[in-house]
Amino acid sequence: MSELIAALPMYDWPEVRDAIDAQWALLRDALRQRGVDAPEAIVRRNGDLPAVPGGIHDAAGNLIAPDPATLPPDELDFHKLWLHPALLFAQTCWGPMELGLSQHVQVIGQPSYDAYEGGQGELYSSALVMRAGEGDEVRSPADGKAVLPLDRIRGKRFTFNSLDSMSGIIALTRDLKAAGETLDIFSTRGESGGHRGSIVTVAEGRADVAAIDCESWALAQRFEPAARKVVIVGWTARRKGLPFITARTTPEKTVQAMREALAGLAQQPRIQRVG
Repeated sequence: MSELIAALPMYDWPEVRDAIDAQWALLRDALRQRGVDAPEAIVRRNGDLPAVPGGIHDAAGNLIAPDPATLPPDELDFHKLWLHPALLFAQTCWGPMELGLSQHVQVIGQPSYDAYEGGQGELYSSALVMRAGEGDEVRSPADGKAVLPLDRIRGKRFTFNSLDSMSGIIALTRDLKAAGETLDIFSTRGESGGHRGSIVTVAEGRADVAAIDCESWALAQRFEPAARKVVIVGWTARRKGLPFITARTTPEKTVQAMREALAGLAQQPRIQRVG
């Protein structure tokens, strides 16, 4: 039994968990064919993470995360997952990567977002949503540049999934700066805890604007009733989507095998190409 761990947490909505499991099974088998000791199943709980007595340390010996055994077992702390020394394969976001995670992990590849409006190859963008009836729907621009309805969002209440999210707040912050504005364009800002929560928050009138990455928006259109109560009023510029990562200690031979496996499965539905 593999002592390594894998996770695909970023789009792991309850309604698509069977599909996520099937995606991992394809990748797991491709990895095993290349000699990689891939785990049978992905982890979804802190309780599934192997204990690290004394906590997780970086290359210099500094403590950077507590022992996962001390965390609430039925939750999943993404940051502790990403920092776990037994991490073979996972998804993360370029927000946490830019904020320090990149020092502790290796990038394996990038996903393709061709299947989603707002996506092109490894690039994705976020849909700016407001309650329906507040304006016409805006389609994703072909050139991938930002479309910011400044007059429409000025003075409105903004909700976002988390402060370290590229798609939920960082990308919009940068696009606003390029347009000569800041997040102060909004009257208030509040954290929802997730893209799905942001959509619900806007639909219920507890906020007015949210930025939702294009794949999460596609999921919401299928599974979240609140999505029918909001409309796309703009888009952030396209940027690199969620990278696949592995622990900093993963051997180069294993990293190369994982890149080859991703490349070999690039034509499979929902298995993304190497970047």
